[in-house]
Order: sequence, then C-alpha cells, then structure tokens
Amino acid sequence: MAGRARWLPALPALLLLPLLPPGLPRRPSGCAARGLCCPGRDRGCLSTGRRPDGSSGPCYCDQACARTLDCCHDYTHTCPAIPCVVSQWSAWSGCAEPCKTTYRVRTRHIIQEPRNGGEACPALEERAGCVEYWTRPGTECQQSLIPALITTGGFGKARKKRAAADGSEGAGYCVEFQLVSLAPGCLHSQPWTSQLREGLTVCVECQHPALQPLRQHCHGDGSGSLQNQLLHWQAVGNPRCKGTWSRIRRLDTCSCPSGHSFLFI
Repeated sequence: MAGRARWLPALPALLLLPLLPPGLPRRPSGCAARGLCCPGRDRGCLSTGRRPDGSSGPCYCDQACARTLDCCHDYTHTCPAIPCVVSQWSAWSGCAEPCKTTYRVRTRHIIQEPRNGGEACPALEERAGCVEYWTRPGTECQQSLIPALITTGGFGKARKKRAAADGSEGAGYCVEFQLVSLAPGCLHSQPWTSQLREGLTVCVECQHPALQPLRQHCHGDGSGSLQNQLLHWQAVGNPRCKGTWSRIRRLDTCSCPSGHSFLFI
C-alpha cells in the first residue's frame, strides 16, 4: 500500500561495527614490535608473525629459537649475536714454586659477556711450564732438587749458529746418565722421547745459553750429587714424559752418539 511504512529486519550487531582499514595489523607481531629479546630458553618470550621458513603463527624471541628454528622473522636484527670480548693477557707471573719444575700463570678478564647466542668466552687463565733455580731469599737451589730439562740433540745446531753469530759460543761439556725410570707418557709423544728405555745410557750436552757463565754448569746436570743418587729429568714440551737417572760421568769433550744425544735447556 502506498504510504505504509516499510520495516527492515534487525541486523546482527556484529555487522554494525566499523571495519578496520585494510593492511592495518590487528596486533603487534615479531620481536621488535613487542620489545622481546630473551636469554636462554623462555617459552613466555612469544610473539606472532612470520617465521624463517615463511610460515606464520606463534614465533619466539628467545636465544633457543635459533636451534629450534621457530624464531620470529626479525629476531636476528632485533637480537643480534654479541660475542664475548676479553682483555689482553696480563704479564706472566713468576714460577709457582722455586727449585722444581712447575708453572707460571697469566690471566685476562671479561669486558663484554656474550649475548643472544654470541661466541662464548675463551679461557681466562693460561699456564706454562717454568723452573726457577733460585729460592725466594736468593740462594741457589740444590742441584738434586732440580729436574734436568732436556730436548733432542738436533736443537743444538740452531743454538750453535745463534751463539756463533753473537760471539757467545762457549766450550760446553757433556754428561752421561743411565736411565732408571721413565713415565708411560714418553712412549706416546715426540719421536725422540719414544726411543727412551730404562737402563739406556744417554748423553746430554751443556752448551750456550743453558751453560751458566759464572758457575760453568747447566742446571740439572747433577754436579755435586752423590754417587748413584737418583736425579730427575723432564722432556721439554711434554710434561708427561719424565723420570729418573743416575749420573755416570762428565765428558769435557763431547762425542755423544746421534741416537741418544740430548740437550740441557
């Protein structure tokens, strides 16, 4: 009928709400948007958005996500890996104890702790073998207490060249010893230590710079020891190769056999 009002059915309330403009995100996504960057493994460090494999959904901003491959797309930019930074090495300390083969120490400290899976800190302490031949009050150690530090005789060729170049080459001498005992570590190290055997007679040369100019002997050569007294020796570069020997005699003219010839250090 003309002039009758026409009534429309009520629309659902949902359709009456204003629509969001296209392209506007409904909630923050990714690590930067939510301000997340968590150490270790943290299940609560959760966001949404794209993952490295291109899929979308829940994603993480904790350090473990790099291993589980469920990081948010912007994790590496928001939480860059920061490696550990350490200081320079300190100067070497003195030997821990005098009159024996022991060690010296140098240290460094952490300037920047690693973050977000950055490279871990390296060792902060380093030790090196050393021997001090003088006690703390300044008296010389007893020879029988000092292990002889030895190395292969082939090292002597380079020594003699250096000594001749700077005019410090001295006469030197040799000492014969009979090996009484040696550690198992000698058999699994440098080729020259694997040749050592109990009962073997070895010849050790004392030459510059190991030859002490004032006392005219090498430390650890057994001078002043009693007959048949057990003396200690150690291979340089292999602290597991050491043992005992007894001094036979001193030779002022060296004629050591090449196979069993060693040097005092």
